[in-house]
Formats: sequence, C-alpha cells, structure tokens
Amino acid sequence: MRIFDPHIHMTSRTTDDYQAMYASGVRALVEPSFWLGQPRTSPASFFDYFDALLGWEPFRAAQYGIAHHCTLALNPKEANDPRCTPVLEELPRYLVKDGVVAVGEIGYDSMTPAEDIALATQLQLAAEYALPAMVHTPHRDKLTGLRRTIDVVRESNLDPEHVLLDHLNETTVKDAAESGSWLGFSIYPDTKMDEDRMVSVLRSHGTDRVLVNSAADWGKSDPLKTRKVGDAMLAAGFSDDDVDKVLWRNPVAFYGLSGRLQLDVPAPEALHEGNSILRGGE
Repeated sequence: MRIFDPHIHMTSRTTDDYQAMYASGVRALVEPSFWLGQPRTSPASFFDYFDALLGWEPFRAAQYGIAHHCTLALNPKEANDPRCTPVLEELPRYLVKDGVVAVGEIGYDSMTPAEDIALATQLQLAAEYALPAMVHTPHRDKLTGLRRTIDVVRESNLDPEHVLLDHLNETTVKDAAESGSWLGFSIYPDTKMDEDRMVSVLRSHGTDRVLVNSAADWGKSDPLKTRKVGDAMLAAGFSDDDVDKVLWRNPVAFYGLSGRLQLDVPAPEALHEGNSILRGGE
C-alpha cells in the first residue's frame, strides 16, 4: 500500500514517526504551515518557520525515504493578530519556492472580518501564482463556516477545482462536493473523523476528489491514521485500486496542479546547513 499523507505537521513529530510512517507505506507528504500553539509575535518568526518547512523538514524526511512538500500561508487563527498580518505582504517571495505546492492553511477559525480579508487575499495570491489552495474549515459552527468559505471561493479568481476543503465531516461533505472543490478529511483518535466514519462517507459519496489525512500535530493525533483508513477500506470491501486512488492518486492529482511535485526522493544528504539528525555517534 503506497500512501501520500496530504496534511501532516511533521515539525511537531519525531524521527521515530518518520520511520513508522515509512514502514506503514507513507512515501510522500504535504506539511501545511499552521498555528504552532504558542502565539507568534512578529512576522520574522513566520519566516524562520517557513524556511524550516523548505529546508530542515525535507532533509529529515529524506533520511527515511519520504518526499516532503509544504504549503505556506498566514493561518486563520493568527490572521486576527495585527502583529502577524504583515506576513501577507511577504508571502509572495515564498510562493515561488520549488517545495511549495499550495497556499495553505487558509480559511476560517472564528469567522472574523480579519479572517475574511486574509482568506480573500490568499486565494488571490494562489490564483496569481498558479497554485492550488488548501483551506481549513473551522472546528466550530462547521457548516456555517464551510458555506461562508465556499462563497468567498466563488468570489475569487481561483477555480474551485483548485481548492481543497479540509477537515470535512458528515455534516459538510454534501455542500463541499457540490461546490466543485476537492474534499479533505482529517482522521483523529478522539475528535474529527475516525476510520469507520470515513469508510461510511466513502460508501455514500464515492472516492472521486477525496483526500484522507492524519493532520498529526502537537496534540493527540496519530501519523499512521492514513494507513488505518486504508486497512479499514479493505476490510469493508473496497478494492486495492480504491485504496490507491484515495491514499495516493488523489493527493498526487490535487497537489500536482502546482506543477512542483517531486515524488522521487533524492539520496539524503548527511548534513543540512552543518546540522545532522544524529546525536552522538551512528
């Protein structure tokens, strides 16, 4: 089983996770820029983070045979902090980098006017730089937030077929599918979706334009949830081809819209800017 995790925050994970993911079939991933838990107080802290997603994390992933890509953006939560909004002015210089395969995570957290501006601005940037957009739908009042997101996408210059609506569930999948966008589902141990619910959604809505991710981060999450969905699909009677479509071909097709996917992992370098992942000896 080959797996492409289209949304996972490896900055929050250990090298043991990379090793376990590879053993489970993960060969490629996308790491969206997101809120780190501790509020950032200046644009410079974003730029250091973006640089890490473009350099250090691909280096770490390559040590374990995994192709690493990223999406960059001012995330919805921190779009409400005026200390952070200058990131929008500097974002274009990062969107031309080879490892960036979408603008994201963008979208809504609390559905504020500041979030409206950040979402519309970054959808426009995605259109200008010929990139798809990875959109975070809110954790609270999810259906209202999704419909508001769809309205903003329709008002933008970005085709809905270049938009991934993520963190969907049973209450939002119908509206999201009718919008013409791609459909993303995050599989978590206790919250969001689980494997059995995901299988039910796939039975009802099919496998077209569906991406399944672990969204694993610094909270209670599981970087092997993609594999567990694949196993659950097979146990429920889906074919190997169905699993390959959901867990590999669909994310490749969506992020391939960027023209920047590099799925062949180069031989790993021993050092990144003079640093190794080793501590002590071999």
